[in-house]
Amino acid sequence: MNTMTYRGYTARIDYSDADGCFVGHIAGITDIVGFHGESVAELRTAFAEAVDDYLQTCEKLNRSPQAPFSGDLILHIPPEVHARIAQAAEGSGKSLSQWATETFAQALQTPLS
Repeated sequence: MNTMTYRGYTARIDYSDADGCFVGHIAGITDIVGFHGESVAELRTAFAEAVDDYLQTCEKLNRSPQAPFSGDLILHIPPEVHARIAQAAEGSGKSLSQWATETFAQALQTPLS
């Protein structure tokens, strides 16, 4: 998946062969905000304009814009799984959050920033 980031929002980027352009949508929020461009430069500009417009529209409507993912994650897992991952984290000398972050990133083959 291709992404780009602006003002804390991340967009998922696809190419539409039918339309001959790049198409993006802001990820991590339930409001639907889309944009498109024929080049990467056009797409970046359209993304910035879409985010800025979204924020301005929310302000005009007197409502808070949805925030992108916060980094907090609540999981409901069986107690035996919870115990085993806690043991794995402790055994590696890491907190459960550090261990889970590294494990998730490794599963996604994504380097940590």
